[in-house]
Amino acid sequence: MNQDNTTSRLTHLGLMTALVFAANYARIVLPVSIGGNTAFTLANIICCLSGLVLGPAGGLASGLGSALYDLTNPIYAAECWITFLTKGAMGLAAGLACAGLMRRGEGSYGKYLFSTVVGCVCYYALYFLKTFLISGLFAAEGSAALGTAAILSKIPASVFNASVAIAAAPPLAIVLNNALRRAGLHKPN
Repeated sequence: MNQDNTTSRLTHLGLMTALVFAANYARIVLPVSIGGNTAFTLANIICCLSGLVLGPAGGLASGLGSALYDLTNPIYAAECWITFLTKGAMGLAAGLACAGLMRRGEGSYGKYLFSTVVGCVCYYALYFLKTFLISGLFAAEGSAALGTAAILSKIPASVFNASVAIAAAPPLAIVLNNALRRAGLHKPN
């Protein structure tokens, strides 16, 4: 890897990290009596987009940007390391799926859509596991029933957030990757 390529990849990684961080502020927090807080957020779009643009390295951008946001918000600060892992897994899964599909040709809406779905499924599996463990089994008076109730309370916002990411990330990836390619700044994942 030459110096220009390294600099370009680090720049893309830094920009996507900053976009993920900023996108986390576009949220509506809903206090839920079971399982803490949940939110409608646009950050998942950029977390998936990180994987679609950067490949597996997008996991670092999505995890780091989201964890940095958590550190600025007292509601989420204690769980920033969990966010780094779960949101990082979202970008990583989308990036791995996308990189695997790109070996078979250029990016297309279908490939980006599939990769975004993979990223969302990975994230929400981890998010619901975290919710079940922290709100149910590890809580002071927790139980499996309480953990299940916490998951159920988070499903509406989670379905909305995943749907928005699945609808928005693929077209944004097409536009962004085409612009980067035309500018000579896009390298294969």
